[in-house]
Amino acid sequence: MKIIWTFTLLMIPGVVSSGSVTGYSGGEVNITCKYKKENTANAKYLCKGKKPKKVKTEWRCELIKTEKKDEWVHSGGFSLYDDTRAAVFTVTIRNLSEQDSGTYHCGVDKTTKKDSYTEVKLDIITGRFTLFCNKYRNLMIYIREINHQDAGAYRIGVEGKWFINMTMNVEEDSCCKLSKRLMVNTGETVTFTCEYSQNHINNVKIIFKERSYSVDMMYSAWNKEERFNISDDRDKNIFNVRITSVTPDDGGVYLCGVWHYRHPYSYSIINTVQLHINPKVGVSRVSGYSGGGLMIKCEHPQYKTNLKYVCKESDGCSERKSPGVQDEWMENGDVSLYDDTRAGVLMVFFRELKAADAGTYRCGVNVSHYTETFTELQLNIKHDAAFVTESTNLGGEVSISCQIPEGYEVRFCKEDDNHICQNISSSKVTQMNGSSERNEERVFTVSISNVSVRDAGVYWCGAETRDTYLTFISLTTKIQLNLIMPPVVSHEGESAEIICPYDSIYKSKPKSLCKGKCSTRDRNTLSETVREEKETKTDRLTLNDNVTASVFTGTITGLTAEDAGKYWCAVTLERDLNYLYTHLMVIMNEELNLTKYEGDDVSIQCKHHDEDQKSFCKAHEASMCVKDGDSLETIRDDRFSFSDEASTGVFTVNITDLREEDSGIYWCGAHFITKVNLTVKKDSVFPSNSKPQKTGEGSESQFDCED
Repeated sequence: MKIIWTFTLLMIPGVVSSGSVTGYSGGEVNITCKYKKENTANAKYLCKGKKPKKVKTEWRCELIKTEKKDEWVHSGGFSLYDDTRAAVFTVTIRNLSEQDSGTYHCGVDKTTKKDSYTEVKLDIITGRFTLFCNKYRNLMIYIREINHQDAGAYRIGVEGKWFINMTMNVEEDSCCKLSKRLMVNTGETVTFTCEYSQNHINNVKIIFKERSYSVDMMYSAWNKEERFNISDDRDKNIFNVRITSVTPDDGGVYLCGVWHYRHPYSYSIINTVQLHINPKVGVSRVSGYSGGGLMIKCEHPQYKTNLKYVCKESDGCSERKSPGVQDEWMENGDVSLYDDTRAGVLMVFFRELKAADAGTYRCGVNVSHYTETFTELQLNIKHDAAFVTESTNLGGEVSISCQIPEGYEVRFCKEDDNHICQNISSSKVTQMNGSSERNEERVFTVSISNVSVRDAGVYWCGAETRDTYLTFISLTTKIQLNLIMPPVVSHEGESAEIICPYDSIYKSKPKSLCKGKCSTRDRNTLSETVREEKETKTDRLTLNDNVTASVFTGTITGLTAEDAGKYWCAVTLERDLNYLYTHLMVIMNEELNLTKYEGDDVSIQCKHHDEDQKSFCKAHEASMCVKDGDSLETIRDDRFSFSDEASTGVFTVNITDLREEDSGIYWCGAHFITKVNLTVKKDSVFPSNSKPQKTGEGSESQFDCED
């Protein structure tokens, strides 16, 4: 039996921007991470472990971090070099052990924004010596990460049968300490170059390929493979390796080697080349709408548990987005991702499309360490998505209509707390379809009955298209459904109680009562409560959260005109959920009593504090004005007119040609209102020569009466 030694004089495995890399116990590994040019000035770092949802507040994982550029920085067993010209930073991990195996993330610290991450999985192979039989039944020994301590005498054999003594010398060779990484599509031809020193100019050149537990000779002068070819350029001290009609099985680590004439049982490995295969299985085209959402479902049923990703080709796929965890939604920049391992589907949700999102993407999966498969996605961004606000009372019914192009399947979904739009499936929802006049779009109507606090929120209408490997749901119309609580009415100086029911899933979350707006950018928060049943006070406001009843209550004492207005009930998560509101109406203590005659005119002056909310309403109770009362916007009578003096905080309602049926109770103002008692009498009450004469008009009408 012929004995062949295979000695590795140099091996630098694992130069990757995402995916997987293999290192060897006792050796070192290089992880190379690309980033966008715009992030050149930012600090770079390497983390180990799974990425949590709230990265900024919960992850303190930096193994090494630096703001220095174009120089090596060392920290323990780690070194980092940020190459700003290439927009690449490299992390070297030395003295590898089995404990170094796991998931790592290359990070770019964006300070005011969410950091960007590239995920890398590191596998550590323990032991530098691999003993195996090749296909010719030759016993081979492969030694990785050769060092001077490896020099010496060895005995190799088959126990109880035979052995052979050999001596290994380790020599320095400054040439060729490089590990290359190439990417190629299926069916293409790839060529890579291997450098060698002058010492090996006359040696036979050989190409090996690493397997899990062996090394295969792929090409040599005496072992030629049809699709492989080697050409030796001795003038440049390089030999070129050419592989034609690349297949997914060609992916892996190739070893550029030379055969020693003086040591017929020994080969030296001088370069390593990582060849990554990217088979493109198809091309799909989809359109999204600016400001809208887009759900992409990439199907990989044969690779259910493999690492899946999406990346943009215009960035060179330098920033691959992957969930990081399986069967759980995770945010990554402007998108959310979900790796459904049961179905083998990667769901990618663009929460709010922008013009910059247009371009070509890859939606792929890592088949093995060195083979990926992907579908090309060409995304086009159209005009702005539509936005609609609907409001209804608790327990009421609301109908939402959307227009969907003909030929598409309709989708209706509701955003969850993570901004993910999930399909609606409820017995409370009925769906009806119809066609527009031009028959180019269908009108799709969703009716929700017996509306509860759980129904409030953001909904989307969308159109679904399906391709061979991808499913797209383009969300075209955003609907914010607000719930209206009955108005709260109280008098000046008294107290008012605002009741805010909420979904029981938010029992442990802080609650807020806001006046006007509750958004984080334009917020007038009156009070917040802690995550338990407790009472909090802020000046005249007391806020109490009854988690048993899932209701929090705000009580305001000593009401003034400034307290009147629209109030939002909010639950605080990473953002505020504020889809429920009520009106607080404060009635002035001073009423206005007017008596007029048929045919007279009257002008009534009303105070206001909110220029956008002025009303004149006829109703028995002030609370009826919010829903059932007539305002100037709804009164269809030319005898009523309106004039406004914004600078004075007063607007005037003019009524001409009064009639007896105009008598009644009116409410005048905005949320701070005045009660007006208007009585209109007939002319016959007075003799023609004794009818009162008008002396003035306004909020206080005066009469001269003759006895």
